[in-house]
Amino acid sequence: MNRKSQAPVSESESTTPLRHVLVVDDEADIRELLALTLQRMGLAADTAASTFEAEQYLRKQSYDLCLTDMRLPDGDGLGLLEYVVTNYPGTPVAVITAYGSAENAVAALKAGAFDYLSKPVSLAQLRPLINSALKLSRTGQPKKIDESSGASHPVLLGDSPPMQQTRQMIEKLARSQAPIHVTGESGSGKELAARLIHLHGPRGDGPFIAVNCGAIPENLMESEFFGYKKGAFTGAAQDKDGFFQAANGGTLFLDEVADLPLPMQVKLLRVIQEKMVRKVGDTQEEPVDVRIISATHQDIGHCLEGGKFRQDLYYRLNVIVLKMPALREIPGDIPLLAGEILGKMAGPDAMPPKLGPDALKALQKYAFPGNVRELENILERAMTLTTGGKIGKDDLHLTATPQKEVVRPEGLPLQEYLDTMEKEAIMSALEKARHNKTAAARLLGITFRALRYRLERLGIE
Repeated sequence: MNRKSQAPVSESESTTPLRHVLVVDDEADIRELLALTLQRMGLAADTAASTFEAEQYLRKQSYDLCLTDMRLPDGDGLGLLEYVVTNYPGTPVAVITAYGSAENAVAALKAGAFDYLSKPVSLAQLRPLINSALKLSRTGQPKKIDESSGASHPVLLGDSPPMQQTRQMIEKLARSQAPIHVTGESGSGKELAARLIHLHGPRGDGPFIAVNCGAIPENLMESEFFGYKKGAFTGAAQDKDGFFQAANGGTLFLDEVADLPLPMQVKLLRVIQEKMVRKVGDTQEEPVDVRIISATHQDIGHCLEGGKFRQDLYYRLNVIVLKMPALREIPGDIPLLAGEILGKMAGPDAMPPKLGPDALKALQKYAFPGNVRELENILERAMTLTTGGKIGKDDLHLTATPQKEVVRPEGLPLQEYLDTMEKEAIMSALEKARHNKTAAARLLGITFRALRYRLERLGIE
């Protein structure tokens, strides 16, 4: 039998509108458990046993969250999800999936679900999900990402159509808890996009932990990600939290996720699916409430084909893809970006130098293999070299990078051809960085250690 549960409201609380949640499940005991949990959280709950009953409730009452099982007697959770997304876009929907049913969870997230829970429902995981959902605006309109709330608030600049589309996508993604994979060339702003998604979503007041997966030694990965107990290994003098515990209630940004070794990929997949972590040396698991955003400049499709990346992890991380445009694709935004960069470099009390027409034209024609990060390096160097208040073309010291079709010479072995191309790219980066290896590695989007390895392998002095 369906029931309507409402939390008691005192006179002092009567001025605060009561928040309403719709629970949809054909199992009476689960409806009872969820309704009781919601009541203890000070929420009102309506319960329905079918899609038909849920739609009846939705027509009569505005809800702050719809929590639905995937399997219903007259349909499924995906059908109800589609109905709510279409007719009540301001209402977040979380789905309850069968244990181990990763496919259903991914399908729901792709269809627009706010988040998911696996059976048996853990109250330790249910409560943070509900709290996150209730933080969303009931109007369904996320905060605009270009409205800075302070000097330290990041802003995604650009008026070009690709940048406007990127901002709109970020605003949409901020309302979900789905894993997001950000793609784009090195220096195109992948971490900035991840921070904006975090800041403008319900986790914005929680921690944002950024991790460069390629910079962590393989033998330390498990303890760095999941933490460890005192005495777990030599040197473990006290308990220590890992990245997942540090990001609890917020977002964990996994940069260069394609660099994770396969054993670590297995462990990461399990944490994402179960939302539980176990510290090294511990026998108990603990729940974690973390949203995962990953990024890489590599082509993960090639990593899959080469057996360097697990397909099951790929599908869990790649639920929604956000592509950051390369700087050469948005030349019209370069004047705005350059002005902002020069202003920050000059400081609040100084007048930044201006870009001359010849310099601006040269920048807009330049290919920018290092994207915005390279633009910053070029302008910083130009500010140092210029003697007046204007930066000319010669102050930029740009390297000619004509666009040409790449064709592998007939009969040349593939590996030899690839080594040649890699050597040319490294030599070009070293030249731009004036043979500063750290700066060259930054232009190439790789670590200093990776550059050093390539220099040795290719025989570059």
